[in-house]
Order: sequence, then structure tokens, then C-alpha cells
Amino acid sequence: EESAEDAFFVADLGEVTRQHQQWKALLPRIEPFYAVKSNPDQMILRTLAAHGTGFDCASKDEIQMALAQGVPASRIIYANPCKQASHIRHAAVVGVTMMTFDNADELHKIRLHHPSAKMILRILTDDSRSVCKLGVKFGAHIGVVPQLLQTAKDLEVDVIGISFHVGSGCFDASAFGEAVVLARKAFDIGTEYGFDFSLLDVGGGFPSNNVDGVTFRDIAAILGPTVERLFDPSIRVIAEPGRYYCNSAYTLAVNIVARRMVPRDMTQSSAPPPVVVDSAPNSNDDNPAYMYYINDGMYGSFNCITFDHAVVYPKVLARDSHFFFRKTTGAQEYSCSIWGPTCDSIDCMGKDFSLPEMQVGDWLYFENMGAYTM
Repeated sequence: EESAEDAFFVADLGEVTRQHQQWKALLPRIEPFYAVKSNPDQMILRTLAAHGTGFDCASKDEIQMALAQGVPASRIIYANPCKQASHIRHAAVVGVTMMTFDNADELHKIRLHHPSAKMILRILTDDSRSVCKLGVKFGAHIGVVPQLLQTAKDLEVDVIGISFHVGSGCFDASAFGEAVVLARKAFDIGTEYGFDFSLLDVGGGFPSNNVDGVTFRDIAAILGPTVERLFDPSIRVIAEPGRYYCNSAYTLAVNIVARRMVPRDMTQSSAPPPVVVDSAPNSNDDNPAYMYYINDGMYGSFNCITFDHAVVYPKVLARDSHFFFRKTTGAQEYSCSIWGPTCDSIDCMGKDFSLPEMQVGDWLYFENMGAYTM
């Protein structure tokens, strides 16, 4: 078949379930609302809906995806502080009431388009210890919280709680604890302005189970006790995990569609080489390097390298008609670079890999490819 060589994903939905079980064991008080943006595959949405999770949606389309799985509107939070007016109206029509905001103009839009909404004020916290910093775009400084709450009060918009986000891919567990302390201050300000807050949203930034360094268990050991210490059991606490659920559940398989044998230093250099060695396997070069061209790239599934700062590692799936998934080939390895299918020179997954000599038609795979790849 023509599609037999196409790149493809394999999803282990059991991994999604295992991640959910771990969440419930380590953070039993905090309700997970899956961040649909991280991976909107309907199979993962269906799996998490069956487990009773909520859904963090950032657009009209994501709200519709969650509703299509039979998720009630009460289990959806429209967690985008800056929303299109027509999307706000759509949320009102389908009954989604929980929404975030971080500026006064948003409150005026809510007053006009969805006056019965239950608003959650997103505050700015320290996201310097994360891979993807979101504070440059979203979050109200604690100093402007009083003005925003006064505006909400004047407009008769109901604010029910506080949210924050320590940044995507947070690598310091203490950042969560510090953010909860700041949220407590915002709660106290709310009381001063006559609001009876009932919800705390601790956002996202939780790692999947494949990370080096900080683990979900490390974060839970700080986040859980801090929430218990600062917030009465009557306060509902939710979170917005995305990559935590989906990243380690997805593996991408790609086909090698072309290759070149090159001088060893060329794979790591952007300068044009003086000589390109013939790609014949019987080259006299005792230590060759290779450029492999695959049928997915930076404009496809590997966009996560650009937009999510992902670091990917190729492994041999099939070589010379032998299957090596999660096995070693035992063959000598050579320096190589891996390139995508477009004509753009930035379509490169990396220039400093090490693999056995591969042939056109062989397969590679990349694990931990479930987050921000689709």
C-alpha cells in the first residue's frame, strides 16, 4: 500500500490510565482538568472522560471536543484569560460557566456576553524555573488584584477564585509551593473586597513520567501539603495537567526515505562541506557520518522542538528487516543528523545523534511524543 511507509503514532492508553491513578494517589484533593491543547486526540479525551476528569479548554473548538465525549459543561473550564467574544457567547450557549481572566477588558466582555459566568482571576507567579514561560503573556500582578476585583464588583461579575500557572515544563517543585502562598494572598484580598472565593486552580506545568530531574512525586510532596496548610477543605482545588497525561503515552515511528554519507564534521556544522562523500556502503571512510532524511519533521509532529522546546532522541525500530523496539542492535554506531521532508534547512531534528548504519526504508522511533505534537 502507498501508505505503508507513512509515519505514524502508537498510543498506549494504559499509560494514560496509570498516570491518572498516580495523580489520584499523590494528589487526592486536587481535581485534574486535562489541558486539551496538549493533545486533542479523541482517544485520550475519551479515556480521561471515562475516568471522570475535568477538561481545561482554551477555545470554542476545544470546548466542543470535550462536549462531544459526553463531558458535562460543569466539568469544563474555559482557561484562556483573553477570549474571542463569539467564543464567550458560545460558552454561554452550551453552559460552560467557569472562565479565567487577568485584565479589566475581559470583565467588560464577560458582562456583555456571559454575565452569569463564574470567573477565576489568573495571577502572575514566578515561572523562571520552567521550560515554557507563560508569564510574559498571561497573569495579573498581585499588585493589581484589588483594582480588578473592584472592577468585577462594579460590573456585578462573579469571581469565584484564583488561578496561576508556574509555566509549562516546570523543573523546580518549590515553584508550586511559592505560587500557592501567593494565591493565598489573593484569596485574602478577595475577602477584603467582599468576595467569597471557593476555588483554587493550581494550573499546569506537571512533568510526565519520563523526565530527568524533578518528578511529579517531587511536586506532589510540596504542592499537596501546602494546599492543605493554607486552604480550608471547603475550597475546591483543581489543576490543568496536559503533558503529564499524554507525553509518555505516545510513540512516533518514522521511515528513512533518503540518506547521505558525509564527512564526520558536516553533521554538526551549518557550513557547506568542501566534499560530499559518495553514499555507497563500501566507502573507504573508516568512520563515516550520515545524514538521514525522514518522512516527518519540524512542520509536522516535531513542531514540539520549536514551540515546546522538546528534545528528541531517535531509536532503531526496524533495520535490515529486523525489529528492534526497545532493544539494542549490537551494531557499531556512527555520528548522524536527522532531517525532515521539507526543503527548509531548519527542518532538522538534530545534528549530533549516534545510530547504527541505517538504510533507506528502515524505521526509527521517538518515544515521549504525545505532548504538543498534533
